[in-house]
Parts: sequence; C-alpha cells; structure tokens
Amino acid sequence: MRKSLFTLAAVATLAAGAVQAAPADYAIDPTHTFATFEISHFGASVNRGRFDKKEGSVQFDRAGKTGKVDITFDIASINTGTAAFDKHLQSADIFDVAKHPTAKFVSDKFHFDGDKVTAVDGKLTLLGKTQPVTLKAHQFACYNNPMLKREVCGGDFEATIDRTAFGLNYGVDWGFPKNVRLVVQVEAVKQ
Repeated sequence: MRKSLFTLAAVATLAAGAVQAAPADYAIDPTHTFATFEISHFGASVNRGRFDKKEGSVQFDRAGKTGKVDITFDIASINTGTAAFDKHLQSADIFDVAKHPTAKFVSDKFHFDGDKVTAVDGKLTLLGKTQPVTLKAHQFACYNNPMLKREVCGGDFEATIDRTAFGLNYGVDWGFPKNVRLVVQVEAVKQ
C-alpha cells in the first residue's frame, strides 16, 4: 500500500510538472503605449513624431517564455507638434493615409534573458509592405498596478529600419537618410 501511494504521488508530481502555464491575455494600454520615430533632418537636427491612436493585444507566458503581439497604429493620428508637418507626413508624398490608414506590428517570437524579455521579432506592415523587424528591449517589467488592481507588463523597445524597404522614399535624393529610429513604449494590462 505504501509503495502504491508513493508511485501515485510520483506520477502526480510528474504530471503536474508536464502541465505548462497557459499564456495570459493583455490589452494594450493606450495611455502608456506610443510608437515614436526619429529621422535626421539634413544632419542639423532630428525630426520626431509619434502616433497617438493605437490598439492591440499581447499574449504572454512568462513560464513558457513565449508571447504574441498584435498592435495597430492609426497613421492619421501622427503628431509632430507642427500641424503643417503632420499634414505633409499624412500626404501621398510620405505615409499616404488615404490609401494606407494603419501600420501594424505582429509578433510571435519573444527572446528572454531569465524572466526578462530582451527582444521581440515580428513583422511591420507599412504602406502595404511587410518587413521583418526586431524590437530590442531596453527595459521590461511586470508589476501589480495599484490603481487598476491588475498586473501590467511593458517596456521600452527600439529598432532602426530602412524606410525605403516600405516604399518611404521621400527626400532620399535630397540627402535625407534611409534609416529611421523607432522607439516603442508599451504597457499592457492583464485581462
């Protein structure tokens, strides 16, 4: 009897270890999530802008070290602080908002160092073209938000892209660089 209880306990322990944690669903917090771009302006200064409207979701499994991201940015919500520049960025010269109103980042590959996310590999769709992009994390954490009474996970991520790979060629002939720095600040609330 004692041997069979030991065997039963051992089997139960092995079975419990074989069960993996399920990924948790998180909703993007639009008040703490922004995508900002930076591009040199003739080497004299840096033009910056961000997209104010966005929505999306994250699936995250810390134990399994996996995750998924799906975020959509409303290109018409571009905000540089200068209305005339915003209008030009929305025009057919650059983002062509009439034909391509959104940009989208989708990922199902997270990289970890211990429990910390260090990078996210995904696909960025802009102007109807999709290219691979790796967002490297500069910081990442999960915490219990005292106001929301829920877990929130997020971080600051960065990548440099060749904008011409998406057909964003405006100003290249004048000396504007092809490379654009993306800085993504994201927080998502556990559902």
